[in-house]
Amino acid sequence: MKLTDLQLKLYEKLKPSGWGDKLKGFLLSQEFTDILTELYNQSQEGKKFTPVIKEIFRAFEECPYNDLKVVIVGQEPYPKMNIADGIAFSCSYTREEQPTLRYIFDEIARTVPESLPREEFDPDLKRWSNQGVLMLNTSLTCEINNLGSHTALWKPFINYLFDILNSNNTGIIYVFLGKKAMEWHKYIEKNNYKFFTTYPDAALYRKDDQWDSGNVFNQLNLVLKKVYGNQIVW
Repeated sequence: MKLTDLQLKLYEKLKPSGWGDKLKGFLLSQEFTDILTELYNQSQEGKKFTPVIKEIFRAFEECPYNDLKVVIVGQEPYPKMNIADGIAFSCSYTREEQPTLRYIFDEIARTVPESLPREEFDPDLKRWSNQGVLMLNTSLTCEINNLGSHTALWKPFINYLFDILNSNNTGIIYVFLGKKAMEWHKYIEKNNYKFFTTYPDAALYRKDDQWDSGNVFNQLNLVLKKVYGNQIVW
């Protein structure tokens, strides 16, 4: 398949959710051709990356543009084969919670009174996406076992995305997880809400019993209740 055909196919996949026309300017651009070319060249060199191409925009496919209320900004996909599914922190392939997601789930169960019972949490996070939460990695792909390998590659797309959101949306709640994600907050206009917290992997690295998010999931639900009249069922 030619890269231009692939670009058009990815654009068509995003049309039902409303993101297709919003992102069309980038998806059909030379900049995106350059990204796909680099991914292709790396694969020809024997390098493997995750997730698979057809799922790199799954976070957008599952989050209807017109329902967008929250953007949770992470860093990059799980750097292992057959785990990342295109939605940040989601684990729909294995149906098993990765340690990072386990910390997130435990924190939500501990701090959000309206959350589902802990045993009902689904590791496929499309249930959050379907409620208007864009689970965004600032690097949409990652080379297997090579953290940070594609960060620079996806920067043009993230710049484009935030420009689109700044131009068309106000009152969006942004949650920046970790220092790398926080670097992007300056690109977001002040007519939105911003929350900052640590990355769950910091707690994992320290072998802490729990991740302290600063009560961020409960806080953003309080803002949602005030601004939109409803909350996310985590």
